[in-house]
Amino acid sequence: MKSHVWRPLYLALGAIALLLVARKLMVPADFGVHGASFTYNFYRLASIDDWKNMPVHYRGKDTCTDCHEDKVKAINASPHAQIQCENCHGPAGDHPDNPELLEIDRSRALCLRCHTGLPYPSSHRADLPGVDPENHNPRTECAECHNPHNPDLEAM
Repeated sequence: MKSHVWRPLYLALGAIALLLVARKLMVPADFGVHGASFTYNFYRLASIDDWKNMPVHYRGKDTCTDCHEDKVKAINASPHAQIQCENCHGPAGDHPDNPELLEIDRSRALCLRCHTGLPYPSSHRADLPGVDPENHNPRTECAECHNPHNPDLEAM
């Protein structure tokens, strides 16, 4: 074969070899140890300790029960029972020490994430009570009329 054919072939093989060497040097040995079925193979065994050392921001509804038992009971008896308190009240972190009070998201946009009416009859989203945000009190926050802890009741 002529040299004009071999040169690009050598160049391509050299680029592939360089790529494989760079990958071997840069990718940790424990990356993807559980195979393709575990988180799309993007898993590093040594990262477990990194994640364990990360501070917890969201603590779950059970943490709220200690001080806010009445509110947790009310929301557990409502259609919003499956929603964690921190979805609206923000991450508890070290609450009540830091922050002392949680900032409440009373925005209309938060409610409309789930309650905007969607024309998908085969979706579970169609089971949620939906509103047309353009026509249903467009300049009013939902919490002004609806009690978020029990949306079937009027606001307190």
